[in-house]
Amino acid sequence: MAKMLKLRKVGNSVGVVLPKEMLALLNAKEGDDISVTETPNGIQLNKPDTEFEDHMKKVEKIMERYPNTLRALSQ
Repeated sequence: MAKMLKLRKVGNSVGVVLPKEMLALLNAKEGDDISVTETPNGIQLNKPDTEFEDHMKKVEKIMERYPNTLRALSQ
């Protein structure tokens, strides 16, 4: 889907307003975080997988709490 979007001044920055159809494709709403990735064809917008991030935060807490146990299990 190619669509022309207008750049608009937002404070000291410049922003783009995404139409509701694009927000629906991203499964995003106002206030959500969107990741922007540079690709060989331009840029790509994605809504981060928050479930994965939540799991990783829990894993990091476990790793901090039980480093000796994890070290022993890895051998």
